[in-house]
Amino acid sequence: MDNAPAYAAPVWLPGGHLQTIWPAIYGRRMPPGELRYHRARWSTPDHDFIDVDWLRHGNPPDSGRTLMVLFHGLEGNSHSHYARAFAAHATQQGWDYAVAHFRGCSGEINLAPRAYHSGDFEEIQWILERFRQEHSGPIIAVGVSMGGNALLRWAAELGHSAGRAVRAVAAICSPLDLAAGGGSLGRGFNRWVYTPMFLQTMKPKALLKLAQYPRLFDRQALLGARNLHDFDNVFTAPLHGFRNTDDYWARASAKPHLHALRIPSLLVHARNDPFIPCSSLPTAQEVSGHATLWQTAHGGHVGYAQGQPPGALHYLPQAVGGWLQQHTA
Repeated sequence: MDNAPAYAAPVWLPGGHLQTIWPAIYGRRMPPGELRYHRARWSTPDHDFIDVDWLRHGNPPDSGRTLMVLFHGLEGNSHSHYARAFAAHATQQGWDYAVAHFRGCSGEINLAPRAYHSGDFEEIQWILERFRQEHSGPIIAVGVSMGGNALLRWAAELGHSAGRAVRAVAAICSPLDLAAGGGSLGRGFNRWVYTPMFLQTMKPKALLKLAQYPRLFDRQALLGARNLHDFDNVFTAPLHGFRNTDDYWARASAKPHLHALRIPSLLVHARNDPFIPCSSLPTAQEVSGHATLWQTAHGGHVGYAQGQPPGALHYLPQAVGGWLQQHTA
């Protein structure tokens, strides 16, 4: 394992669950006026759209500055706690910053008979190509949780060609073995706390999609889904060309493809992440020489709070941003 910048969890925030839950709650409390995104809507080749929230600095909009692109996690958006933390860091560095929303995650349901999924590397490819057309300076990309799996899946799929779009990528707390992560979310405390949290937004979105396309899936089966495996079996897998959940999780997982990475790639995990079994984390033997593994003892799932209550969320943006910056020269 490569040496990550030192991280020590606050004594008032013990354990992976608290280190996950508290930052997610507190991190959304930034005053609304403090983060002023500009939204752009991009039309996709299949006559759908994605929404991109921008923070651009200086005039003209693009004069060779670094652009950081963030791909959010499952049911995330540009106001997720980690997106706000990275926005603040990018602003401090004088970088442009953009959050590319997966379809249906920007506050408006998308148009096509599809949504988004954990291995959607074709969508990542189209989005990054569009950023490359719009931005002349260096581009670095960060994927958080599910977004990190999709980003690494893209980087591995393209190999050396990925370098035409971005200088380097980072994946934070990403479930690179989707079966291991999905199984973990379906058991014990996770099943009763985190899984309902995801399903309470995923099910209504799926029903909106069914209203658009009435024969798309079985409504009663969706309403009966009690975990992500059930939901993906009814909705995510068939809508995106997979036979079932097991086929989707196997084919979309980035872990079997990490040996194919050919651009600088940082993989950050906390070994007490309640979403991701420690036994499923990649080893140095499972990744290419272009990959850097940071596996800290603590941090939870995209938490990494520091300092006195209520805590600051500087560690991930500073550590990951600093690593990525080394590859922008």
